[in-house]
Amino acid sequence: MTELTVSETARILSEALPFLQRYDDQVIVVKFGGHAMVDQKLAQQFARDMVMLKVCGLNPIVVHGGGPQINKMLDKLAVKAEFREGLRVTDGETMAVVEMVLAGAVNKAIVASIQQAGGRAVGISGKDGNLMIAERFTKIKVDPKTGKEEVIDFGQVGEPARINAEILHTIMKSDAIPVVAPIGVGWEGDTYNVNADTAAGAIATATQAKRLLLLTDVAGVLDKDKQLISELKTGDVPQLIADGVITGGMIPKVESAVGVVETGVEGVIILDGRVPHSVLLELLTPHGVGTRISRAGV
Repeated sequence: MTELTVSETARILSEALPFLQRYDDQVIVVKFGGHAMVDQKLAQQFARDMVMLKVCGLNPIVVHGGGPQINKMLDKLAVKAEFREGLRVTDGETMAVVEMVLAGAVNKAIVASIQQAGGRAVGISGKDGNLMIAERFTKIKVDPKTGKEEVIDFGQVGEPARINAEILHTIMKSDAIPVVAPIGVGWEGDTYNVNADTAAGAIATATQAKRLLLLTDVAGVLDKDKQLISELKTGDVPQLIADGVITGGMIPKVESAVGVVETGVEGVIILDGRVPHSVLLELLTPHGVGTRISRAGV
């Protein structure tokens, strides 16, 4: 790659101005996960990008996952995994490991990276200050032959019921970046493992975020020719699912994004976290690098 000339650098910085004005003092929620978390160089670049957004007047909130790190620790401790309907069952022993890894090692590593990059970060979990009140997640399975319904319990897996956004706003007003581990607390004090995408969506809604960015290991939503769909309106999604354009694990991700947009978040972007500086490219350039899901007319 050739080095940029001084004039090219100046042009790029100048082109970012209208985007900086658009997002000035706005909340931007970023779900950090996938390959970008385990690749040291990408993780360092991500931390620098979060610091840059904060310095430029935006208010980033990082919500992170940690599936690979959890699996590694479970294997190391010989904790046997149980799955129902393709989802991990989180019993008490597993929950203790999940909380230790997410709220401990992973969360503090991200905080340290942001501070190493020159920023300030505060690492918290959803249990701190009752940030994320969660309720037990269950799924109803219908027997296709008998029509009988069965309630499937996944143990200490939860869904956000309430977000106390004041805690996050207090951290942001102190010129720090909140880094949130998706561990929720129940009404009775139980601990719950919450899907990071779901937690990020709930936080984006509660903080009236301008954007929710979901970093994944794919380019975004692809059409039948495997080309990136850069813009999707919420009304387009059902037909794309029916036509088989949106399939597999992308269906719940897109449906969740639609739900977040319908709560008032202006846009949800699914983008490839493997692309260096993907967050900056999406927010501060004319073209972006992912799929933006928004309401008609926005």
